[in-house]
Amino acid sequence: MSPTVSPVADPRATLRGGLPDRYLTPDDIAGMFEVPIETVYQWRKKRTGPPGFRIGKHLRYDPADVRAYVTQRKDADRNAA
Repeated sequence: MSPTVSPVADPRATLRGGLPDRYLTPDDIAGMFEVPIETVYQWRKKRTGPPGFRIGKHLRYDPADVRAYVTQRKDADRNAA
């Protein structure tokens, strides 16, 4: 029998499913929105992207905050159209 290998979770599935059991990393955010990691850091610097927070030197994102950010952006686009 071959060992079972668990698939790597798609970070975008985090927003579609329930809350994950961990905070998201900048790499997760970049993968979710399909943007370069540099864009995620620019959003943070300009305060235009989803709100993040630091745990020591590590930047993390709460999935609930990311979901709220996406909803806010969708609503803003609908109202602008």
